[in-house]
Amino acid sequence: MEANPYRRETLLQQLTAVPTWDLIVIGGGATGLGVALDGISRGYKTLLLEQADFAKGTSSRSTKLVHGGVRYLAQGDIGLVREALYERGLLLKNAPHLCHNQSFIIPNYSWWGGPFYTIGLKLYDLLAGRLSLGPSEHLSKAETLRQLPNLRPAGLCGGVRYFDGQFDDARLAVNLAQTCIAHGGTALNYCAVQGLLKDATGHLIGVRAIDLETGLSYELQAKSVMNATGIFVDAVRQLDEPGARPLVQPSQGVHLVLDKSFLPGTAALMIPSTDDGRVLFAVPWQGRVVLGTTDTPVPAAALEPQAQPAEIDFLLRTAAQYLTRAPTRADVLSIFVGLRPLAASATGSTKTKEISRSHKIVTSASGLITITGGKWTTYRRMGQDAVDQAIVLRQLPPAHSRTAHLPIYGAEETPAPALPYDSLAHYGSARVALRQLIVEQPALGHKLDGALDFLQAEVVWAVRHELARTVEDVLARRVRALILDAAAALRAAPTVAALLAQELGYDEAWEKQQLAAFDELARQYLLTA
Repeated sequence: MEANPYRRETLLQQLTAVPTWDLIVIGGGATGLGVALDGISRGYKTLLLEQADFAKGTSSRSTKLVHGGVRYLAQGDIGLVREALYERGLLLKNAPHLCHNQSFIIPNYSWWGGPFYTIGLKLYDLLAGRLSLGPSEHLSKAETLRQLPNLRPAGLCGGVRYFDGQFDDARLAVNLAQTCIAHGGTALNYCAVQGLLKDATGHLIGVRAIDLETGLSYELQAKSVMNATGIFVDAVRQLDEPGARPLVQPSQGVHLVLDKSFLPGTAALMIPSTDDGRVLFAVPWQGRVVLGTTDTPVPAAALEPQAQPAEIDFLLRTAAQYLTRAPTRADVLSIFVGLRPLAASATGSTKTKEISRSHKIVTSASGLITITGGKWTTYRRMGQDAVDQAIVLRQLPPAHSRTAHLPIYGAEETPAPALPYDSLAHYGSARVALRQLIVEQPALGHKLDGALDFLQAEVVWAVRHELARTVEDVLARRVRALILDAAAALRAAPTVAALLAQELGYDEAWEKQQLAAFDELARQYLLTA
């Protein structure tokens, strides 16, 4: 029987089996995974270390869009939009099981709105070139209301439809970690970097890390060390240069999850200019509606940021301006908050909507390479640019990136025929093995909760093949229960804890500790009326 490369014990053994890594990447979110996979694609011995779980922070809390950024087009940032549209096209090809085409409609409540947005979105189409997902078009008032049945009809002149990408952010992160491992790299969650190793001249030669499960420490040598920790990049930079000027201005984005009845049909609603000049989306996603987002500066990074009452009120108030049946606090199934690692403005501006979403690469005197800014859509290009910088600095020998056309774990050259409704479709090629698991253990075919489509087999699969270690890992990021319905996730938690304990060999005390920790976390995702 072939050894399972995703077992934690196997991955931990690799830490000491490699005397000197070519590349050590700190951070297991979108950026770090992009850097690691790029390094692996070039043949470098690559290790990725994540202090919590993959995509625990910002990378699991996006608006679930793979997009060029219509708002950046309005700001005149043509280069960023062109790059993002190209990367969008690559991602839809490399991970078709997780990424798909989504239609968006901008409602027009003024006579000039239709021509204005139609012209702008034709430019968007043009910039996408051969990777376009479909032509934008003007819609009549009747067609707009047919596409968006809950839209407020009073004063509506029509709408403009365009196409962008949608995806499952945390699932993509997990599949990227699996892709890294499948191609010979090492990716470890719950292994925190606590210090940097330097030689007598102050040159960076590795990291000091601790396995948070066993408490064992490791000193790991590397030719190149990459700081790709998103909102936490400045904490790592302080390890290298105490007192270093901050690179990141954290900005908070709040999302509310609602029942699908608030946005019937398949189209998403895009509001191009809210009361404070931002963009707001209401997007159908996994049988629910994601409403967001805000853009609020916050003073410090946190793994579990909290929504401010004013942000929640803003989202509900704005939705009520456009929807006939408006959501209330009682209708919110879950609330999730992400922090954007915006590259701090050189001008000192604190207006987060004016800070560029483009990424930035900085190299310190010791040789630490830090990459920050950017967004999920451009994660692959960020990884490529960061590794290119290591080559420019002669930390790594020249080699070409091969990620542009590298299929991500689960992608299928010839997808299997779709079932009428396949709740396992987002596993791609892995769903065959998942179904076999249910054949072998029929009890695993039961749902985790009646309000959710997730199966018990997915918990077992998450432990054996997706590096899940905790109840939160499973319910927040392997299956998206916590994001979709926090109350249902709480009900499912005991079943998940029991399955995890059985798979990992833990006792009842561990189960109780896990349930207590998840209960405390999940209640932050519940919005009381």
